[in-house]
Amino acid sequence: MTDDIWRRDEAESPCIKVCVIHPEARLCTGCLRSIDEISAWSRMTPEARRAVMAELPLRGGQLKKRKGGRAARLAR
Repeated sequence: MTDDIWRRDEAESPCIKVCVIHPEARLCTGCLRSIDEISAWSRMTPEARRAVMAELPLRGGQLKKRKGGRAARLAR
């Protein structure tokens, strides 16, 4: 099955369809882009997109695993 609704003509996006903004880092936990980068992506030059893509692997360390949630409540 193809996912044509997510295909676009511009350069490939790092989006993995896990669109959740980390509350402290203010980055998407799926693609690691900022909200500004996500909203500007379709207007960015190919060079600007490549610069963002090159920086993304360095951002993973900025996201701290959140403690709590359902798993933490069940552990009590």
